[in-house]
Amino acid sequence: MNGAERRTSLLNDEQRFDWLRLIRSESIGPRTFRKLINTYGGARAALDALPHVARKSGRAALKIASVESVTQEMDVAHRMGARFIALGEPDYPAALRMIDDAPPLIAVRGFLPVLQRPMLALVGSRNSSAIGLAMAEKLTRGVAQADFVVVSGLARGIDARAHRTALETGTVAVLAGGHDRIYPSEHGALLEQILERGAVVSEMPFGWEPRGRDFPRRNRIVSGMSLGTVVVEAARRSGSLITARFALEQGREVFAVPGSPMDPRSEGANDLLRQGANLCASAQDIIDAIVPLMEAGPRQRDLFREDEPHGFEGEAFWDELDTQKGDEGEQNAPAMPSASYSAEQSGIGTRRAVVDLLGVAPVAVDELVRECGQSISDVQIALLDLELAGRLVRHGSNLVSLKPL
Repeated sequence: MNGAERRTSLLNDEQRFDWLRLIRSESIGPRTFRKLINTYGGARAALDALPHVARKSGRAALKIASVESVTQEMDVAHRMGARFIALGEPDYPAALRMIDDAPPLIAVRGFLPVLQRPMLALVGSRNSSAIGLAMAEKLTRGVAQADFVVVSGLARGIDARAHRTALETGTVAVLAGGHDRIYPSEHGALLEQILERGAVVSEMPFGWEPRGRDFPRRNRIVSGMSLGTVVVEAARRSGSLITARFALEQGREVFAVPGSPMDPRSEGANDLLRQGANLCASAQDIIDAIVPLMEAGPRQRDLFREDEPHGFEGEAFWDELDTQKGDEGEQNAPAMPSASYSAEQSGIGTRRAVVDLLGVAPVAVDELVRECGQSISDVQIALLDLELAGRLVRHGSNLVSLKPL
């Protein structure tokens, strides 16, 4: 099965249920999810293996999402008109699937075709100035006329102005909480308007009240869906700067609107310009930088390559997406190791070697494999053990490190 065929694969209902149950389980984030899928050959096998994996990593227990809780979440999603879209399925945003920590599943409401158009993120201060709001509206109108969808975080100020300006042409709002927990609550009416011609996206469970740590998670999706991120106004400690940092890490373009050095709301954007961000005085500045990259530039061109999967190594992930096999969808996936295999087979020696080689400074997994003299699969399992034990930090570009004590 080639890459183009994989892009058209869909999860069946049972696989989608298992994926949601796995990602909703304790300590399972996007990167851990990926490792489990590729280690055990599928979500169902990974769920079966989790108790053993937890014991091996030194944890007494790992809370696995119950069948009842996942059934309830799917029922709520259905009542609200939301769909769970899996990474690798055709409706999943093309740019988002290319980031290292792409959500395995996103819950989407609204007009799904908007997710297949090129997107630009526009973010800025919640406590925005009149000039900042006017600039956000001007930029939004300009890029919308060039057929870009505007993505933002539904926050007060610049985000809300960008969404409102793009209602007729299409906009995407990314939530920090569940679809039924809108923040801020006064933007409920705006969200309903967005749904008419745009879309609302969340990776968080239904019923989830957003916490402080959830907003940076949301911001990586805002930048990850977009070919570039535009910062209109931002103080030095603004969440918009976190979005810009994610965009840089994801290999996307960053634009900043210059502001008065006397206005604290412009300090962050001005700092971005000093650090090399693209100066943005008009929508044409954005279009002139992005369009050539879409047509010929290697970074943006790679976002839409169809010849190889991204984000999930090996065949196991794509086997699970392939429903052309009918009821045998997961039968060709690698067999899950028996829970009774010996301590020597479980890779305890490999884990000790990996721990000895790791420190707080990030190191490439390939380098660990070379230094250990072990197979890449054994090293990946050892890293998964450490991650589930809460001792491992995964960085971009396949780098890992130990958590500082």
